[in-house]
Amino acid sequence: MKVLLGKKIEMSQVFTDDGRVVPVTLIQAGPCTVTMVRKNPAGQQTAVLGFGEKNKPNKAQKGEWKDLGNFALTREFPVSEEAGIERGQKIDVTAFEPGDKVSISGTAKGKGFQGVVKRHNFSGSPASHGHKDQLRMPGSIGALGPQKVFKGTKMGGRMGGQNVTVKNLEIVQVDTDRNIVAVKGAVPGCRGGFVTITSSDGNVWHK
Repeated sequence: MKVLLGKKIEMSQVFTDDGRVVPVTLIQAGPCTVTMVRKNPAGQQTAVLGFGEKNKPNKAQKGEWKDLGNFALTREFPVSEEAGIERGQKIDVTAFEPGDKVSISGTAKGKGFQGVVKRHNFSGSPASHGHKDQLRMPGSIGALGPQKVFKGTKMGGRMGGQNVTVKNLEIVQVDTDRNIVAVKGAVPGCRGGFVTITSSDGNVWHK
């Protein structure tokens, strides 16, 4: 089962044997505990993983986890019955090796209410020829005939804060002593944010 829950630490860099510098993101990945193994309404077997620690779980969580611990994050993943996953089983970074391709999901940084230049990469208006106070304006938002604004028109609004998945990232290093993985490139979210690591098996279109 090549799935892990983790927490983003920071970005760093790693030197390869041939002297190249590789930018990496350090992730505290696991250890994760299997809190439940069940079948979803479609009849597929799934496993619920728990990661981190929570100070005050609610009564429902206490009843479900019992003696396994108090987890800050739980996620459910499909697993095959041949995998032999059982409740209470521990999963750590030994499930991955350097060179593995993974997909990482996390909550993007919230940037608040932003205009069209930052949110949709609009170029803005010229800085001359009668465009006073119009440099970052959206411009026209529709034709005169329909007399309405069509749904989906690009405008200013809330930016960030949604779930983002970056696919086909490469694991550069695996620190089994500290349960830290170094992933090549950037990972969505801020420092301390929770992320989900799943094996993509080299498939860019993995979902």
